[in-house]
Amino acid sequence: MSYRKFRARQLFTGHQMLGEEHVLITQSNGVIEDIVPLIEAGEDIEWIDATLSPGFVNCHCHLELSHMKGMIPEKTGMTDFVLAVVQQRHLEEEVILNAIESAETEMLLNGIVAVGDICNNLHTMQQKRKGRIYYHNFIEASGFIPSIAELRFERAKDFFNAYAELYSMPIESNSIVPHAPYSVSPDLFRKISGFPGNHILTMHNQEAISEEELFLERKGDFLRMYGAMNIDISFFKASEKNSLQTVFPYFGRNQKLILVHNVTTSEADIHFLRSYSSGPDVFFCVCPNANLYIGNGLPDVVLLANSGFPVVVGTDSLASNHQLDILEELKTLQKKFPSITLVQLLRWATINGARALEIESMLGSFERGKKPGVVAIRGTINNEIGAGKIERLV
Repeated sequence: MSYRKFRARQLFTGHQMLGEEHVLITQSNGVIEDIVPLIEAGEDIEWIDATLSPGFVNCHCHLELSHMKGMIPEKTGMTDFVLAVVQQRHLEEEVILNAIESAETEMLLNGIVAVGDICNNLHTMQQKRKGRIYYHNFIEASGFIPSIAELRFERAKDFFNAYAELYSMPIESNSIVPHAPYSVSPDLFRKISGFPGNHILTMHNQEAISEEELFLERKGDFLRMYGAMNIDISFFKASEKNSLQTVFPYFGRNQKLILVHNVTTSEADIHFLRSYSSGPDVFFCVCPNANLYIGNGLPDVVLLANSGFPVVVGTDSLASNHQLDILEELKTLQKKFPSITLVQLLRWATINGARALEIESMLGSFERGKKPGVVAIRGTINNEIGAGKIERLV
């Protein structure tokens, strides 16, 4: 059996940062063999003037929206962004499929090895059959009007069954998930949470002040959104709690919940989650470049980092981002929140993401028997990644 041996200025294992006195050994097919001291590594060692890391896990993406790159102006705010997606997403299928293929290639080149992908249709199936990236498909259900809960859930089940054909163990690679508190009725939440095998869930959470205003006082800019979409919400009454605290009880203890965006998540919300003993295991997913693109502001990432709940990273879609590149997300986080260390950031992008998608036995860290990919972050200076460039080595 042939091996490759990598020595670098820094070697991030998925858990900790090692120096250049360690060597990463992989089999020729990319499976990790070992990490050994330099004096035990022998000959034929490749020197990489970079920081090495396992491949990245993108915990939140909408690959199906890749054709919308550049279509929506920046900083529209949440309401107008949602309306633009709803009104402009429908193009010729060939255009959509070509954009999906191009976007997946971009992710591959950017060192992404696994994706938690939101699915509202079957457009990404053709590309996913190629098996170039691991996907957990989050089949998204939405419907704020209670009377359409059954119809919307049955449609989601149809998509779930279609995506299940891609996998030998479909329950482990697919879930039916709620879109957001402001777009899912209580009946639909209950159907989603109770779907057999629905273990890994995700939800857009606390994306804007207007979301909180809706649930606390039944006011704010989301009322304009419902009006523009001709959705009659005369049935809706404010819970007088914020969106997260209103819907969190629908999820169960045996589930895992990736909360995405978390722009208005507060210390009070962290306390609520800690005290809710019968709830799911929570992961906070940050997508900073999408937050800046839409114009809702950034979450308090330091608060999330210190919350005791794991943090993971996503790119969101090309409708709300200029690229699908986890390193670019980490650059933004490091620039805006300099107290967060590079080790923390890389951990969020690797092992934490793998744990969120329950693929840590395969990806996320350099451990014997795993095949996590090997990426080089070139151009880092004193752990500053602002000028860094990604190169996929394995």
